[in-house]
Amino acid sequence: MQLPTDKMLARKDGAIGWMTFNNPARHNALSYEMRLAALDILEEFERDDAIRVVVMTGAGEKSFVSGADISQFDKMRDTAEQQAEYDRVSQAMQTQLTTLSKPLIAMIRGYCIGGGLQTALTADLRVASEDSQFAVPAGRLGIAYSWNSVGKLVETVGPSAAKHILFTAKRFPAADALRWGLVNQVVPAAELESTVRDLANTIAGNAPLSLIAAKRAVNELVKDPADRDEAGAKAAGARAMASEDFKEGRTAFMEKRKPVWKGR
Repeated sequence: MQLPTDKMLARKDGAIGWMTFNNPARHNALSYEMRLAALDILEEFERDDAIRVVVMTGAGEKSFVSGADISQFDKMRDTAEQQAEYDRVSQAMQTQLTTLSKPLIAMIRGYCIGGGLQTALTADLRVASEDSQFAVPAGRLGIAYSWNSVGKLVETVGPSAAKHILFTAKRFPAADALRWGLVNQVVPAAELESTVRDLANTIAGNAPLSLIAAKRAVNELVKDPADRDEAGAKAAGARAMASEDFKEGRTAFMEKRKPVWKGR
């Protein structure tokens, strides 16, 4: 696919869509152009029924995403108009990641810091290498982590761990991330890609409409009751139950064979 920058890569591998932050010279710091390209990639993966799981990762061995590319701040965030446009694209990328209907996995190696951690938190599952490092350095920079980002951090690790991360502004290792529930699994670096690939293939082997319904239900249930779209979640479940795949699942079970999912 045609992208506005070579600092984002997209490829389709069977039922898995891979999105790579490809700016290793800057530890995969996110530029304005990278965010625009991410929107294109995610929209393509969303509409392609053959893609059932999306994996996002960083190029190289040193970083998942280290935050925003501060080298652009002078030219991209110098005026109020520029700041508004930068914020619009940044929020659009976060929204697209958060609202992706398909399961999203973050494959993390190296630095996962600030905006990188914010990006990783949009994933449904996070798998990290043992040499990964995490941080929210806002306290050392005199800035405030956004309301939505704090909320997602608290939702993921709980208030006590969130305060520790935010108050100290220190880097912490993958072992702490696992203990706090920030990541689902920690593996040796040499096993990271194969572990994520196996996980993605396992998920992709299940009925896609069931996965969409499950994700929608969980995402609505963790919201405050007043903010939940219960009708939307129930509609996603009803769609799965009325699908050809539901019939195929029953038939395959009775015939003791692997089901062939169509996503409809």
